[in-house]
Amino acid sequence: MQPASKLLSLTLLVLMGTELTQVLPANPEESWQVYSSAQDSEGRCVCTVVAPQQTMCSRDARTKQLRQLLEKVQNMTQSIQNLDQRTQKDLQYVQRMEVQLRGLETKFKQVEESHKQNIAKQYKAIKAKMEELRPMIPVLEEYKADAKLVMQFKEEVKNLTSVLSELQEEIGAFDYEELHNRVSNLEERLRACMQKLACGKLTGISDAITIKTSGSRYGSWMTDPLAPDGDTRVWYMDGYHNNRFVREYKSMVDFMYSDNFTSHRLPHPWSGTGQVVYNGSIYFNKFQSNTIIKFDFKTATISRSGQLDYAGFNNRYHYSWGGHSDIDLMVDEGGLWAIYATNQNAGNIVISKINPLTLQVIKSYTTNHPKRSAGEAFMICGTLYVTNGYSGGTKVYYAFHTNSSTYEYIDIPLQNKYSHISMLDYNPRDRALYAWNNGHQVLYNVTLFHVIRSEEL
Repeated sequence: MQPASKLLSLTLLVLMGTELTQVLPANPEESWQVYSSAQDSEGRCVCTVVAPQQTMCSRDARTKQLRQLLEKVQNMTQSIQNLDQRTQKDLQYVQRMEVQLRGLETKFKQVEESHKQNIAKQYKAIKAKMEELRPMIPVLEEYKADAKLVMQFKEEVKNLTSVLSELQEEIGAFDYEELHNRVSNLEERLRACMQKLACGKLTGISDAITIKTSGSRYGSWMTDPLAPDGDTRVWYMDGYHNNRFVREYKSMVDFMYSDNFTSHRLPHPWSGTGQVVYNGSIYFNKFQSNTIIKFDFKTATISRSGQLDYAGFNNRYHYSWGGHSDIDLMVDEGGLWAIYATNQNAGNIVISKINPLTLQVIKSYTTNHPKRSAGEAFMICGTLYVTNGYSGGTKVYYAFHTNSSTYEYIDIPLQNKYSHISMLDYNPRDRALYAWNNGHQVLYNVTLFHVIRSEEL
């Protein structure tokens, strides 16, 4: 049996939250079957799906119900067989007792007819034995009735099993296990497709979630967005200059509740709080320079270094809070970025996409926002978001979109719980902002909005 298929044209409007599962179908067996996804020349996502007929969807559900019912009937048959075996044994015992009882009753009648051959004592004993056995007569009758009922029940179950088997063969063109595997496979492919479409415009930031209180007023902490599944290590760097030691915690739980960590010594002190761990290496700005260093934690060596030409350093173009924050490295869904300012751009922010292997600048974007007027900044889906300050009432108020080289002013409140933010970075795997807030390590969940237009799905 081949299900009829048809291609549909859809426009999906999805409010992307902190968890991807919010946009997946509640029932995977009724979901669209996504077979491919791509982008056309205009940047629109083109996916191909096959939608099963409505009758086939209901048929799959009925097949599952029939299989479950058949299994219950088979279990019931086994229970009946066990009951039948026990009943037959009890029936045989009662039948033997019946024979003895009938014989005793005959003998008792003989005693009554010929009482001269028995003394009174024997008569009383036999009568007492008779009274003991007499209740067995209705029990015997019940066993006989039960045995007959069991036989009838077995016959009905046999007939029902046969009917169910025929019905399943009639409507069950596909094996249930095969259907289940196909649905699971389609669900994974749909999840992968939706992950590609996960980017969107920032529309909201949650209240601060305090993870830990430790360190000085300035610092940075992070997790690796490209870490393998199960790797939840946390990296911790206290201070903004004249320090070379990076702490590694085995997990977020260890970071929150213990002081057990491994210490890594960098070959040079870092500058500012704009470090980032990406794919097993840490990228940082070497103190008092515009040099970026890539340090591999596994080999404990510098695997690459490079300069950001014309980038200001040594507190020339820092964020408004100071702290040698001239060069800020960050990661989003698209990869590695560097945020800094140059004399050529009049001290305004420059955004550069960086090759994480060679540290070469792939492309740069100049903005009209003064670097020293920015409290902090972070990248999400190729858009730079800038806060209006680092203390007191704080909000995200400026956004520069690298895909169109345009900017806009926005108004998204950011809870400054401890009154001094010296680090604010986005993690695309966690869909969260990591912040260092006056000696407190905090998280913010983000809400992204995106209009997904898919043609000829």
